[in-house]
Amino acid sequence: MGRKSQKPKLKLTEKENDILTRLSNSKTMPYREVSRAKVLISYSEGNSISKISKEQNISRETIYEYINRGLSIGIEAALKDKYHRPKCPTITEESKAWVVNLACTKPKEHGYAAELWSYSKLASHVRKEAVVKGHECLSKAGKATIFRILNQRQIKPHRIRYYLERRDKEFEQKMEEILCIYKEVNLQNESLKSGEYPEIITLSLDEKPGIQAIKNIAPDIKPLTNSNKEIRRDYEYKRLGTLSLLAGLDLHSGNIIAQVHERHRSKEFILLLKEIDEKYAKECRIRIILDNHSAHISKETMKYLSSVPNRFIYTHTPKHGSWLNLVETLFGKMARTFLKGIRVETKKELKERIMKGIEEINKEPVIHKWKNFNLSSF
Repeated sequence: MGRKSQKPKLKLTEKENDILTRLSNSKTMPYREVSRAKVLISYSEGNSISKISKEQNISRETIYEYINRGLSIGIEAALKDKYHRPKCPTITEESKAWVVNLACTKPKEHGYAAELWSYSKLASHVRKEAVVKGHECLSKAGKATIFRILNQRQIKPHRIRYYLERRDKEFEQKMEEILCIYKEVNLQNESLKSGEYPEIITLSLDEKPGIQAIKNIAPDIKPLTNSNKEIRRDYEYKRLGTLSLLAGLDLHSGNIIAQVHERHRSKEFILLLKEIDEKYAKECRIRIILDNHSAHISKETMKYLSSVPNRFIYTHTPKHGSWLNLVETLFGKMARTFLKGIRVETKKELKERIMKGIEEINKEPVIHKWKNFNLSSF
């Protein structure tokens, strides 16, 4: 049994006891204040230093410090940290600016193999060059120091954010044309009765190439309640090749006209145009929103279009602006649903399952709409 402390008993007023009790049970206050409150209230209840140390997992020296402060300057003051005069910064603003400047370059410009800086690599380079460049205060800088300097300016040299440069001089004009078509289609859909079509039918058309046919080497293990809770799959697989999906999205009904081929050349594109032509009444004109793929404007395609005069109307998205094509939202939906994690035994099976997935979508079609028509937001 430890000897009893010779320190005076800590006497608390009712108010002080309420403050300590409330603070000791707090889940939001700083940990150090909660810890001090627990020590002080425990000591005031007559518990020994050894017992408090064991219960709170705090050293005896720290407990004595808390108690001494409580006895000498009062409870509320004892809960707070002592005032510390801030030290003058050892890293100058000039040195910080030098680090920022380095972070805005690439490692390869300084003779390294890497394309991007890591904090460790940048810190190593800073330590290496600090004295020579007149920044001795950084001669022992670690990656945490470099992180703080860059984080103050929200610079993240280890990250890449991709952007798409506008290389089409008529980008805004073409984008405005596309958005006007979407707005027109929305108004048409609101005024038409169910099953009716306007004189000009609008389809959004594109290809989704490179859909991989992947075969499992080992069978999947299904979820079991007593062990694994998810499907388990062997890391190894076999590539069987790829297929291309050509699809036209009807912006009035939400239905999809699609074909799956080994390749996506003019020949395959013309086959899709023929199927579209057969689907709609001959008195209607078909407006197609599509990108600038070579198959769309090849000699073979133009020859076919001339054989069906006044039937199709082309509207091209801007170069590097295929994201304006609404059919891309369909492809995204497919990637998140029936194409996600798909495994097949043959390319034929992949084709059948893609067409089955499109058939399922067509059973419950969704009309895709462009909602943001504010050009200034792009």
